[in-house]
Amino acid sequence: MLLFFLFTFLLAWACFIPIALGIPVGSPLGVFLAYLGTFAPSLVAISLTLRTEGKTGVRELLGRILRGPVAGRWFVFALTWMLVIRLTAALVHRVAFGAWPRFETGELYVIPFAIAISTPAQAGEELGWRGYALPRMADRMGLAAASVLLGVIWAVWHLPLFFVRGADKFNQSFPVYTLGVIALSVAIAWVYTNTRAGLLLPMLLHSAVNNTKDIVPAAVSTPPGTFSFAASRVSWITAALLWACAIAMLAWMVRTEPRRAEREA
Repeated sequence: MLLFFLFTFLLAWACFIPIALGIPVGSPLGVFLAYLGTFAPSLVAISLTLRTEGKTGVRELLGRILRGPVAGRWFVFALTWMLVIRLTAALVHRVAFGAWPRFETGELYVIPFAIAISTPAQAGEELGWRGYALPRMADRMGLAAASVLLGVIWAVWHLPLFFVRGADKFNQSFPVYTLGVIALSVAIAWVYTNTRAGLLLPMLLHSAVNNTKDIVPAAVSTPPGTFSFAASRVSWITAALLWACAIAMLAWMVRTEPRRAEREA
Protein backbone atom coordinates (compact mmCIF):
# COMPACT_ATOMS: atom_id res chain seq x y z
CA MET A 1 0.00 0.00 0.00
CA LEU A 2 2.81 2.42 0.79
CA LEU A 3 4.19 1.99 -2.72
CA PHE A 4 0.80 2.80 -4.22
CA PHE A 5 0.45 6.05 -2.28
CA LEU A 6 4.10 7.01 -2.77
CA PHE A 7 4.08 6.58 -6.53
CA THR A 8 0.60 8.11 -6.89
CA PHE A 9 1.68 11.26 -5.06
CA LEU A 10 5.03 11.45 -6.87
CA LEU A 11 3.44 11.20 -10.31
CA ALA A 12 0.43 13.42 -9.60
CA TRP A 13 2.33 16.15 -7.78
CA ALA A 14 5.06 16.12 -10.44
CA CYS A 15 2.23 17.14 -12.79
CA PHE A 16 0.20 19.42 -10.51
CA ILE A 17 3.04 21.46 -8.99
CA PRO A 18 4.34 22.84 -12.32
CA ILE A 19 0.78 23.97 -13.10
CA ALA A 20 0.58 25.64 -9.68
CA LEU A 21 3.92 27.34 -10.40
CA GLY A 22 2.60 28.93 -13.55
CA ILE A 23 2.18 26.58 -16.53
CA PRO A 24 -1.17 27.70 -18.02
CA VAL A 25 -3.86 25.08 -17.48
CA GLY A 26 -5.25 25.73 -20.94
CA SER A 27 -1.94 25.27 -22.76
CA PRO A 28 -1.17 21.92 -24.43
CA LEU A 29 1.43 21.14 -21.76
CA GLY A 30 -0.93 22.20 -18.99
CA VAL A 31 -3.74 20.01 -20.32
CA PHE A 32 -1.37 17.06 -20.66
CA LEU A 33 -0.04 17.48 -17.11
CA ALA A 34 -3.54 17.91 -15.65
CA TYR A 35 -4.80 14.70 -17.28
CA LEU A 36 -1.67 12.73 -16.43
CA GLY A 37 -1.88 13.84 -12.80
CA THR A 38 -5.57 13.02 -12.62
CA PHE A 39 -4.97 9.52 -13.98
CA ALA A 40 -2.00 8.88 -11.66
CA PRO A 41 -4.00 6.72 -9.19
CA SER A 42 -5.22 4.37 -11.92
CA LEU A 43 -1.88 4.22 -13.73
CA VAL A 44 -0.08 3.28 -10.52
CA ALA A 45 -2.80 0.79 -9.54
CA ILE A 46 -2.63 -0.95 -12.91
CA SER A 47 1.18 -1.02 -12.83
CA LEU A 48 1.35 -2.51 -9.33
CA THR A 49 -1.41 -5.01 -10.11
CA LEU A 50 0.41 -6.10 -13.26
CA ARG A 51 3.61 -6.58 -11.29
CA THR A 52 2.05 -8.66 -8.50
CA GLU A 53 -0.93 -10.38 -10.16
CA GLY A 54 -0.12 -10.28 -13.85
CA LYS A 55 -2.53 -9.65 -16.70
CA THR A 56 -5.25 -11.66 -14.97
CA GLY A 57 -5.22 -9.24 -12.05
CA VAL A 58 -5.39 -6.24 -14.37
CA ARG A 59 -8.35 -7.74 -16.24
CA GLU A 60 -10.12 -8.36 -12.93
CA LEU A 61 -9.47 -4.77 -11.80
CA LEU A 62 -10.75 -3.29 -15.06
CA GLY A 63 -13.66 -5.73 -15.12
CA ARG A 64 -14.97 -4.30 -11.85
CA ILE A 65 -15.96 -1.11 -13.66
CA LEU A 66 -19.01 -2.86 -15.14
CA ARG A 67 -19.65 -5.41 -12.41
CA GLY A 68 -23.38 -5.95 -11.93
CA PRO A 69 -26.26 -6.19 -11.67
CA VAL A 70 -26.91 -3.05 -9.60
CA ALA A 71 -30.33 -1.92 -8.32
CA GLY A 72 -31.66 1.28 -9.85
CA ARG A 73 -31.87 3.05 -6.50
CA TRP A 74 -28.06 3.22 -6.35
CA PHE A 75 -27.96 5.08 -9.66
CA VAL A 76 -30.55 7.52 -8.32
CA PHE A 77 -28.51 8.02 -5.15
CA ALA A 78 -25.27 8.56 -7.06
CA LEU A 79 -26.85 11.09 -9.41
CA THR A 80 -28.78 13.13 -6.82
CA TRP A 81 -26.93 12.90 -3.50
CA MET A 82 -24.82 16.06 -3.80
CA LEU A 83 -27.71 17.93 -5.43
CA VAL A 84 -29.93 17.11 -2.44
CA ILE A 85 -27.14 18.06 -0.01
CA ARG A 86 -26.59 21.42 -1.71
CA LEU A 87 -30.31 22.27 -1.94
CA THR A 88 -30.77 21.30 1.71
CA ALA A 89 -27.81 23.52 2.61
CA ALA A 90 -29.51 26.39 0.77
CA LEU A 91 -32.74 25.79 2.71
CA VAL A 92 -30.87 25.68 6.04
CA HIS A 93 -29.11 28.92 5.06
CA ARG A 94 -32.50 30.54 4.33
CA VAL A 95 -33.98 29.43 7.65
CA ALA A 96 -30.92 30.26 9.75
CA PHE A 97 -29.88 33.57 8.17
CA GLY A 98 -33.05 34.87 6.52
CA ALA A 99 -31.67 34.92 2.99
CA TRP A 100 -31.13 32.46 0.18
CA PRO A 101 -27.55 31.85 -0.93
CA ARG A 102 -26.59 32.41 -4.54
CA PHE A 103 -27.83 29.84 -7.10
CA GLU A 104 -26.23 29.02 -10.44
CA THR A 105 -29.08 27.73 -12.62
CA GLY A 106 -28.23 29.24 -16.00
CA GLU A 107 -27.02 26.03 -17.65
CA LEU A 108 -28.78 23.24 -15.78
CA TYR A 109 -29.51 21.46 -19.05
CA VAL A 110 -25.77 20.86 -19.49
CA ILE A 111 -25.36 18.91 -16.24
CA PRO A 112 -26.69 15.50 -17.43
CA PHE A 113 -24.40 15.64 -20.45
CA ALA A 114 -21.43 16.71 -18.31
CA ILE A 115 -22.03 13.81 -15.92
CA ALA A 116 -22.28 11.34 -18.80
CA ILE A 117 -19.10 12.62 -20.43
CA SER A 118 -17.02 12.89 -17.26
CA THR A 119 -18.04 9.60 -15.62
CA PRO A 120 -15.60 7.50 -17.74
CA ALA A 121 -12.82 9.96 -16.88
CA GLN A 122 -13.37 9.24 -13.18
CA ALA A 123 -11.77 5.85 -13.80
CA GLY A 124 -8.53 7.84 -13.64
CA GLU A 125 -9.03 8.20 -9.90
CA GLU A 126 -11.47 5.48 -8.91
CA LEU A 127 -9.48 2.52 -10.28
CA GLY A 128 -6.81 3.62 -7.83
CA TRP A 129 -8.65 4.95 -4.80
CA ARG A 130 -11.60 2.54 -4.63
CA GLY A 131 -10.44 -0.20 -7.00
CA TYR A 132 -6.97 -0.74 -5.56
CA ALA A 133 -6.50 1.07 -2.24
CA LEU A 134 -9.86 0.77 -0.45
CA PRO A 135 -10.25 -3.05 -0.47
CA ARG A 136 -6.65 -3.55 0.70
CA MET A 137 -7.02 -0.98 3.47
CA ALA A 138 -10.40 -2.42 4.49
CA ASP A 139 -8.85 -5.89 4.85
CA ARG A 140 -6.41 -4.46 7.39
CA MET A 141 -8.48 -1.98 9.38
CA GLY A 142 -12.13 -2.44 8.46
CA LEU A 143 -14.18 -0.52 5.93
CA ALA A 144 -15.13 2.36 8.20
CA ALA A 145 -11.59 3.27 9.25
CA ALA A 146 -10.31 2.67 5.72
CA SER A 147 -12.87 5.02 4.17
CA VAL A 148 -11.96 7.80 6.62
CA LEU A 149 -8.19 7.40 6.26
CA LEU A 150 -8.46 7.16 2.48
CA GLY A 151 -10.49 10.38 2.54
CA VAL A 152 -7.67 12.19 4.34
CA ILE A 153 -5.12 10.91 1.81
CA TRP A 154 -7.41 11.74 -1.11
CA ALA A 155 -7.88 15.31 0.13
CA VAL A 156 -4.13 15.87 0.59
CA TRP A 157 -3.55 14.54 -2.93
CA HIS A 158 -5.55 17.55 -4.21
CA LEU A 159 -3.49 20.10 -2.23
CA PRO A 160 -1.38 21.51 -5.12
CA LEU A 161 -4.59 22.43 -6.95
CA PHE A 162 -5.30 25.02 -4.23
CA PHE A 163 -2.34 27.01 -5.57
CA VAL A 164 -3.40 27.03 -9.24
CA ARG A 165 -4.49 30.55 -10.16
CA GLY A 166 -7.86 30.57 -11.88
CA ALA A 167 -8.88 27.17 -10.51
CA ASP A 168 -12.07 26.98 -8.47
CA LYS A 169 -10.05 25.77 -5.47
CA PHE A 170 -7.48 28.59 -5.61
CA ASN A 171 -6.81 29.86 -2.07
CA GLN A 172 -10.10 28.46 -0.78
CA SER A 173 -10.15 26.79 2.65
CA PHE A 174 -8.34 23.47 2.41
CA PRO A 175 -9.31 22.38 5.97
CA VAL A 176 -13.02 22.77 5.23
CA TYR A 177 -12.55 21.10 1.86
CA THR A 178 -10.84 18.19 3.62
CA LEU A 179 -13.79 17.73 5.96
CA GLY A 180 -16.09 17.42 2.97
CA VAL A 181 -13.79 15.07 1.05
CA ILE A 182 -13.49 12.69 4.00
CA ALA A 183 -17.28 12.50 4.26
CA LEU A 184 -17.47 11.99 0.49
CA SER A 185 -14.94 9.17 0.76
CA VAL A 186 -17.20 7.49 3.32
CA ALA A 187 -20.20 7.84 1.01
CA ILE A 188 -18.35 6.41 -1.98
CA ALA A 189 -17.11 3.48 0.13
CA TRP A 190 -20.69 2.88 1.28
CA VAL A 191 -21.93 2.84 -2.32
CA TYR A 192 -18.97 0.69 -3.38
CA THR A 193 -19.62 -2.04 -0.83
CA ASN A 194 -23.38 -2.02 -1.46
CA THR A 195 -22.95 -2.43 -5.23
CA ARG A 196 -20.87 -5.63 -5.32
CA ALA A 197 -17.54 -3.79 -5.06
CA GLY A 198 -18.08 -2.42 -8.55
CA LEU A 199 -16.53 0.83 -9.70
CA LEU A 200 -19.17 2.25 -12.04
CA LEU A 201 -21.29 3.67 -9.21
CA PRO A 202 -18.32 5.29 -7.42
CA MET A 203 -17.32 6.81 -10.77
CA LEU A 204 -20.86 8.05 -11.37
CA LEU A 205 -21.17 9.48 -7.85
CA HIS A 206 -17.78 11.20 -8.19
CA SER A 207 -18.82 12.73 -11.50
CA ALA A 208 -22.23 13.83 -10.23
CA VAL A 209 -20.65 15.51 -7.19
CA ASN A 210 -18.27 17.47 -9.41
CA ASN A 211 -21.04 18.57 -11.75
CA THR A 212 -23.84 19.44 -9.31
CA LYS A 213 -22.01 21.02 -6.37
CA ASP A 214 -21.90 24.47 -7.96
CA ILE A 215 -25.66 24.75 -8.35
CA VAL A 216 -25.31 26.35 -4.92
CA PRO A 217 -21.76 27.76 -5.06
CA ALA A 218 -19.73 27.55 -1.87
CA ALA A 219 -16.53 29.35 -2.83
CA VAL A 220 -15.93 32.80 -1.33
CA SER A 221 -15.25 35.68 -3.71
CA THR A 222 -12.22 36.83 -1.71
CA PRO A 223 -10.23 33.65 -1.05
CA PRO A 224 -9.15 33.49 2.60
CA GLY A 225 -5.96 31.48 2.05
CA THR A 226 -5.38 27.79 1.57
CA PHE A 227 -4.86 26.89 5.23
CA SER A 228 -7.49 29.22 6.63
CA PHE A 229 -10.62 27.91 8.31
CA ALA A 230 -12.56 30.86 6.90
CA ALA A 231 -15.17 29.56 4.49
CA SER A 232 -18.65 30.45 3.31
CA ARG A 233 -21.73 29.54 5.31
CA VAL A 234 -22.74 27.21 2.50
CA SER A 235 -19.40 25.38 2.84
CA TRP A 236 -19.84 24.83 6.56
CA ILE A 237 -23.49 23.81 6.26
CA THR A 238 -22.62 21.42 3.44
CA ALA A 239 -19.83 19.88 5.51
CA ALA A 240 -22.23 19.39 8.43
CA LEU A 241 -24.83 17.71 6.20
CA LEU A 242 -22.21 15.49 4.58
CA TRP A 243 -21.01 14.38 7.99
CA ALA A 244 -24.54 13.70 9.20
CA CYS A 245 -24.79 11.21 6.33
CA ALA A 246 -21.26 9.92 6.85
CA ILE A 247 -21.84 9.14 10.54
CA ALA A 248 -24.89 7.05 9.66
CA MET A 249 -22.91 5.27 6.92
CA LEU A 250 -19.97 4.62 9.24
CA ALA A 251 -22.31 3.17 11.86
CA TRP A 252 -23.72 0.83 9.21
CA MET A 253 -20.20 -0.21 8.17
CA VAL A 254 -19.20 -1.04 11.73
CA ARG A 255 -22.46 -2.92 12.39
CA THR A 256 -22.20 -5.03 9.23
CA GLU A 257 -18.44 -5.66 9.28
CA PRO A 258 -18.69 -9.19 10.78
CA ARG A 259 -21.29 -10.21 8.19
CA ARG A 260 -19.19 -8.90 5.30
CA ALA A 261 -16.11 -10.65 6.68
CA GLU A 262 -17.97 -13.98 6.83
CA ARG A 263 -19.22 -13.54 3.27
CA GLU A 264 -15.74 -12.78 1.95
CA ALA A 265 -14.01 -15.57 3.91
